[in-house]
Amino acid sequence: MKHPLVLKSLALVAVFLALLLALSRIEGLVDERRARQQQAQQSVEQSQAGRQTLLGPVLHRSCVEEWERPVGQGANSSLLAEKREFRLTAVPARLEVQASASLQPRYRGLFKVNSFGGKAVLKAQWDSLATLVPERKHADSRMNCGAPILMVTSSDPRGFLAAQVQVQGQPLKTEAGTFHGSYPRGFHAVLPASLPLDQPMAAQLELELIGTAELSLAPVAGDTRVQLDSDWPHPSFAGRFLPANRDVKPEGFSATWRVSSLATTAPADFVRGARLCSASAWSLPDSGYAAQDHVSTAASGDDGGCIETFGVSFIDPVNPYVLGDRATKYGLLFIGLTFVAVAMVEVLKRRRVHPVQYLLVGCALVTFFLLLVSLSEHLPFGLAYAGASTGCALLLAYYGGHILGGWLAGLAFGTGVGLLYGALYTLLQMEQTALVLGSLLLFAVLAAVMVVTRKLDWYGLSAQLGSAPATPAGRAST
Repeated sequence: MKHPLVLKSLALVAVFLALLLALSRIEGLVDERRARQQQAQQSVEQSQAGRQTLLGPVLHRSCVEEWERPVGQGANSSLLAEKREFRLTAVPARLEVQASASLQPRYRGLFKVNSFGGKAVLKAQWDSLATLVPERKHADSRMNCGAPILMVTSSDPRGFLAAQVQVQGQPLKTEAGTFHGSYPRGFHAVLPASLPLDQPMAAQLELELIGTAELSLAPVAGDTRVQLDSDWPHPSFAGRFLPANRDVKPEGFSATWRVSSLATTAPADFVRGARLCSASAWSLPDSGYAAQDHVSTAASGDDGGCIETFGVSFIDPVNPYVLGDRATKYGLLFIGLTFVAVAMVEVLKRRRVHPVQYLLVGCALVTFFLLLVSLSEHLPFGLAYAGASTGCALLLAYYGGHILGGWLAGLAFGTGVGLLYGALYTLLQMEQTALVLGSLLLFAVLAAVMVVTRKLDWYGLSAQLGSAPATPAGRAST
């Protein structure tokens, strides 16, 4: 064979491309499983209740002003009846919310969905209801207004299990709907006709609700204070306002928000009928890690017309599909570093490794990622990673002992692969420093190769490999 190095190089390129294709198929499998997980969450949301975003309590009142306008002159003059319909609103001066939420997982096949059940006590105070008193636009008009209505609206009213309303200590009957054109979903209570509109008013609401994945609130009061306790230890705080205080422990978390009307446009957004969106609509994409704070980066507040909200997402600290996808992106680096190590043995120990043996080693590396994804669907991610990496490292140590000329060499090879798996696990857990750690790893490998081969005569080596056969891998030299 005249050009063995060229032919072997071409064969290794073909092996590398085949392994790259296999990695891409595994990445496609991970994407498919992630899509099925999202479908499972959507199924639970459709069957139970979705992400909960609450707005209220607020007051509104519908009025109609009617008048007659003269038209024509002389004998042809007449009166034309006209009217205008409008709505008056009053937001609380102060709103205090004491809420608790407990996780109630739901399952769709292999996929777990974090749904929650909660209770909330809302105490609202209005300094005055003067904004519910209509002003006449025409001197001789007739003004007809309905009774003031207290309403609470939600992004998914199926989540309301029970609601009790008291105004000035008097229980009121709650009914479905809000009679508000912009926010029709929720419940309401009609205020007594005897309630004076020129005096302060206090209301207390007790709610039982359920939802999926996220709980949010729109701070439409002049001063909004929220205390939320939960047994979920992995909160992701989202929306336009982060908690003023928070305490995250293994047994759960406690968070407190305080939002003034000086810092939010939510009251004005409610009056103009802006859309009610979840807190995550204001947030950056979630990376799948716990106890993170997400705040919108849009300084202008251009969110597509949503009311400003804040809240918490009940995320899983380790999403196996997110981490599996990130792991497979390092697959190419794994294969490259392993092939470099085997090639160094070929160069330094004069042992020939067949392209088929390179292919088998690469297949073992690729199989690790498939094992990782499949095992993580049934085991905690840490155990799945340990099982998949240990199995592949032992297999490569055993096989490396035969292709590299002894069990010591195989043990060293398997140990090196194990260290690579350990480095990858560290990269997966330390998202913020993954780039610098990966760069340092590559630099260390490059430095090691340069140090080991610093005195190697590459021209002489090429001539030797092209003219004299080296010891084949798997056969002891004599």
